Amino acid sequence: MGDLEIRAAVAEDVPAIVGMLADDPLGAQRESPDDLGPYLAALERLTADPNQRLVVAVREGRVVGTLQLTIVPGLSRRGATRSIIEGVRVHADERGSGLGTRFIEWAIEESLRENCQLVQLTSDNTRTDAHRFYERLGFTATHVGFKLQL
Repeated sequence: MGDLEIRAAVAEDVPAIVGMLADDPLGAQRESPDDLGPYLAALERLTADPNQRLVVAVREGRVVGTLQLTIVPGLSRRGATRSIIEGVRVHADERGSGLGTRFIEWAIEESLRENCQLVQLTSDNTRTDAHRFYERLGFTATHVGFKLQL
């Protein structure tokens, strides 16, 4: 992987993050790279919340990936803490380089440091390549997810 840094995202990273979020058919429908205001406000909320980790992968000074990790304390599973991986994106130039694997490994390591007993994520039904990727890393499709747009 050579010279890869995974660090907390800062405001200067937001244009690159939003660019990656918008760089696929699903993201192109729901992201707005022209107006970064909502994203910067969201970054402030995330940064202020100790249970949130919005991180970027940086290689040679360039943001090449992002993901969000949320730590969720709970009562179920005997009071287990779980983590949720969201918004995983790897720059098109880096796909197939092993960055996605390194990112998920980082999220699992961080979850272990936080004493999580479970790591979970969702992936859109249409992202079959992503499903194979997560299964290769040991994740199993055990549940059906539901969302309600508000």
